[in-house]
Amino acid sequence: MSYTVVFVEDEQIVRKEIVASVRWDLLGLKLVGTAADGKEGEEMIKALEPDIVITDIRLPAQSGLEMLAACPVNHAIILTGHTDFSYMKQAIRLGVFDYLLKPVDDEELEETLALLVKKIQEEESDVEQLRKRAGTHNELIPLPRNVGNHVIDATITYIGANYANPVGLQEAASYLELSESHLSRLFKEVTGLNFLQYLNAWRINKSVALMANPTKNIAEVALACGFPTPGYFAKIFKRFTGKTPTQFRDEGGTLEGQWGEG
Repeated sequence: MSYTVVFVEDEQIVRKEIVASVRWDLLGLKLVGTAADGKEGEEMIKALEPDIVITDIRLPAQSGLEMLAACPVNHAIILTGHTDFSYMKQAIRLGVFDYLLKPVDDEELEETLALLVKKIQEEESDVEQLRKRAGTHNELIPLPRNVGNHVIDATITYIGANYANPVGLQEAASYLELSESHLSRLFKEVTGLNFLQYLNAWRINKSVALMANPTKNIAEVALACGFPTPGYFAKIFKRFTGKTPTQFRDEGGTLEGQWGEG
């Protein structure tokens, strides 16, 4: 399986050099698009829904960080010639996987991409474990709740109250007055899922309940459950269920028996 990549870089020489030198196929990656400024990059990311975005920070039209904040991006790598700590702090809050200084060494970039591919595969393995569990009559994806850890239980309560809004780890950590790194580590340790996986699974469960109403179209369901675009919703839904929302609805949209024996 190949993971898709969009690369946003305003320096044409740098862009061409990286496009030509990275061994995309060997890494299990497919470069599906390149852009030269932040607005073009935003449009491309929203249209192509890539698994990974590689971007410079300082771009024409809007910065790479503004672009990432405006798009449904789960995995990103920053390339930049600037060591400003405020940039790094923003990148961390956006869930950026790594921050590489220019001039970027080809081998270092490939090593970083290989590590990111491994992380994505581990996340997919976590999702696969969920899919092997038997669903209940209440939810498509069985999620741990009331785990006995007051921090995690409070985080899950926060997700339940705010899943329809554009929230993430940063907002949850701020609400609980914890560091993002501590909450992220503890959440994965206790639940077996990272925060974003759990949040997306919760949203998928809520979407299934809404899709039972035939008067609601898929776009309405996506927005009501906190997904920024119908395309992103479809991608995440298929990742968790193996089907698109439309396929799921057309096949009856029932919860029981979706996974078979768990």
